[in-house]
Amino acid sequence: MAEPWDEQQLVADGFERAYAVLDWYDGPRQGVAVINGVPHYFEGWDANMAARDEYFVWPASEAAVAMEREQRAIYVRYEVSEAGMDEHPANGWVDARYDELDVLLAPHRQVPDDARRYVGEVRLDDGVRYRPDGGDVWLRWRPSSEASVDH
Repeated sequence: MAEPWDEQQLVADGFERAYAVLDWYDGPRQGVAVINGVPHYFEGWDANMAARDEYFVWPASEAAVAMEREQRAIYVRYEVSEAGMDEHPANGWVDARYDELDVLLAPHRQVPDDARRYVGEVRLDDGVRYRPDGGDVWLRWRPSSEASVDH
């Protein structure tokens, strides 16, 4: 992930955009991304995962994606503002709609029993990180060699 990539090249190489990255630790750990043209939640790197690039994935409904994008827009407004850390909506009690969306989205963000395991390769585009369309994160997915889903 050292160098930024051109968006056209990312698409040509089979990468798809992440709508929202909900958790980042040495790479995306949780979020919503396109997999084979369909929005999916992804969550990875827990004690049961074989590697850092392995994720549980499950489909995201249109309604959930719309709410994730709305919450992302609130988050981005903060990130590009002059607000201090005390005013960050992710802290809670700062933006009522952000908090409401957290509650509404919580069940969608839970890894279901029928989640599949995929390996995600991450690249960053050459754009701005904090933008409402999901930012600069792109992923290319392939099924994991792990047959079972233990979580």
